[in-house]
Amino acid sequence: MWSCITDFFTYETTKSVVVKSWTIGIINRVVQLLIITYFIGWVFLYEKAYQIRDTAIESSVMTKVKGFGIYNDKVMDVADYVTPTQGASVFCIITKLITTENQVQGFCPESEKKYLCKKASDCAKFRNKPGGYGILTGRCVPFNATANMCEIKGWCPAEIDTIKTTPMMEVENFTIFIKNSIRFPTFNYTKGNFLPTITGDYIKSCNFDMVSNTYCPIFRVGDVVRYAQQNFTKLADKGGVIGIKIGWMCDLDKSDDQCNPSYSFTRLDAMSENNAVSPGYNFRFAKYYKMDNGTDYRTLVKAYAIRFDVLVNGNAGKFNMIPTLINMVAAFTSVGVGTVLCDIILLNFLKGAEQYKAKKFEEVSDSPVECKPNGLYLSQLSLRHTDIIMRSSDSGAFSIDPYS
Repeated sequence: MWSCITDFFTYETTKSVVVKSWTIGIINRVVQLLIITYFIGWVFLYEKAYQIRDTAIESSVMTKVKGFGIYNDKVMDVADYVTPTQGASVFCIITKLITTENQVQGFCPESEKKYLCKKASDCAKFRNKPGGYGILTGRCVPFNATANMCEIKGWCPAEIDTIKTTPMMEVENFTIFIKNSIRFPTFNYTKGNFLPTITGDYIKSCNFDMVSNTYCPIFRVGDVVRYAQQNFTKLADKGGVIGIKIGWMCDLDKSDDQCNPSYSFTRLDAMSENNAVSPGYNFRFAKYYKMDNGTDYRTLVKAYAIRFDVLVNGNAGKFNMIPTLINMVAAFTSVGVGTVLCDIILLNFLKGAEQYKAKKFEEVSDSPVECKPNGLYLSQLSLRHTDIIMRSSDSGAFSIDPYS
């Protein structure tokens, strides 16, 4: 117990030991050089760790589509093929329609093949359960001259969505206008994707491309699909979701004209593209009308569309003293890793390790130094806390050569 107490109330201080070894010297300098290079090259220059950063970007997106197409001998304009109509950051351009007209509430046969029947007992198991397009009644009724189907209660006639139709290929040349405004609240910095050099005449004539018009806010649909590495014909036939990503990576220590948007494109529903069960993207909507006698009827539309999601992300950085000091202290502290590594090598792997241990670790006691009869000290590593220490001319620095 007494030994534990005395060991607890001890004090350790550093001691300088100079090791004259090419091996250890080279390792020490190489490790220090690598650490310094990492902090200067990666942490400070590439990662800009001297800056405070704001990733909580605030964004507003407004969109507008232009173009005319022909579908089923009808001219389609923006009001016909774009939904929703608010010009938000998520919108759809309809490429193909399957229309079921003059539906009214009533009883009619189902249209899906799994509801084929020969007698009422074939439909009894479906009674009062939801079918494909209504609630099944459990009766078997004629569908056409050759087949019978289970009956439903709902909007009749039931939709037949297996009809083959040709997409509206003019969509490829439609244009998408994107207006984006952003703000970094930490720095109260605002900007938009309309650069100061953009004029009205330029807007009327430009189309975005990756080489010469990288800041034009007008995008041709065919180009967006191509940049997303998709085939327009297949996409128009089955539908899909395309992401238009706007990135704002701003260094606010530089001039304002260096903070500009960058655009990239990708398909967001890549998994459904290869899914045989529900490939592509489609949705249904209805237009409702009223007859003269007050009966409601509707036109049901199944629409295949290309959905565009405009996604905005970014971060901004500006010089700040606090992160600069924190990373400078971390850099200076990390340089000491070289010393730790060299100590491990010296103490365990190199010739002369015992000599290094004897010079590096020394015990100093405040108890009187005992002498043997022959006049020698009991331990050359025990020093008396008296005038012996004060008269000592030893600086505390040792120089050893492990090869001597």
